[in-house]
Amino acid sequence: MSARRSSQNYINHVALVLDASSSMSHLAGAVVEVADQQIAYLARRSRELDQETRVTVYVFADTVECVIYDKDVLRMPSLKQLYRVGGMTALLAATLKSQRELAQTAQLYGDHSFLTFVLTDGQENASHRGPDAPARDPRALVRAVSEMIETQEDNWTLAVLVPDQMGRREAMQCGFPKDNVAVWDATSTQGLEEAGQVIREATEKFMVGRTKGIRGSRAVFSTGAEAVNKDTIKAAGLTPLKSSDYQLIPVTRDVAVREWVVECGHEFRNGGAFYELSKSEKVQARKQIAVLEKKTDRVFTGPEARALLGLPDAEVRVKPDQNDDFTIFVQSTSVNRKLVAQTRLLLMTS
Repeated sequence: MSARRSSQNYINHVALVLDASSSMSHLAGAVVEVADQQIAYLARRSRELDQETRVTVYVFADTVECVIYDKDVLRMPSLKQLYRVGGMTALLAATLKSQRELAQTAQLYGDHSFLTFVLTDGQENASHRGPDAPARDPRALVRAVSEMIETQEDNWTLAVLVPDQMGRREAMQCGFPKDNVAVWDATSTQGLEEAGQVIREATEKFMVGRTKGIRGSRAVFSTGAEAVNKDTIKAAGLTPLKSSDYQLIPVTRDVAVREWVVECGHEFRNGGAFYELSKSEKVQARKQIAVLEKKTDRVFTGPEARALLGLPDAEVRVKPDQNDDFTIFVQSTSVNRKLVAQTRLLLMTS
């Protein structure tokens, strides 16, 4: 992610690139419903966050068709009359065409950012022979997508939802950042509804990040330590706490938080202790987040730290991930919170 360069209007260009191949027939109605819900959500959040949002929709099978281009989200029609299934899966052609055409969108007078979600229930099998084929050699197609993603500007975010781990591997081979690839259950309506929720959560992370000056993301599906780096900290406007304001205490056994604080010779103050996130867990909206830079032991906290991780103001599941540079700490609001051996406790002293 990188910092915005303008104090002008936030203008979001959000694109949905939807698989309309024959295998999507059993989900056709649900696709329309999920897409319409996403558009309604975008309209609501655009008003609440005072961001202008413009929506583009592509559908693809053997061919790739733009059915809505850069339309004000507050004036969007339903996709009911626009989504028709039939044909094979020109996934790479759709990805290339959508990004190349969107790149022609004017970006004058505003802080513009582009967010694209590609949704498919299968693997590529048609891009090299259809009328939208940018190349006839499948390997050349993969290279073209990879080079396109590699050279996109910092205000572009391209994500894809695939049906299985094979699709995930293929997407990553095409250059999609691994945290911009999600797997969804393409066998049921429930699976599609869950995919819609994943898209909404990623969009929420994106739009909240925009208010903090973040323009694009290569970790749009990540809500954990892996989303943190020096650039995102700078973009979020975070400043480190004074070293006199906190202590880092090693935890040598599994023990309740108050017991360990007192045993280590400190006064326990409710809300002043932060435990190291060691497993995936739900974090409530009221809990504060702190981020520790491992090399320096500098600590960043405050509302910006929560936004940095893409966490909405609601209960959300957070992953610890593996980050060589940063560690997440979560505020403990319980005296009996179990600390895990071989982690550290962050204790606020002022």
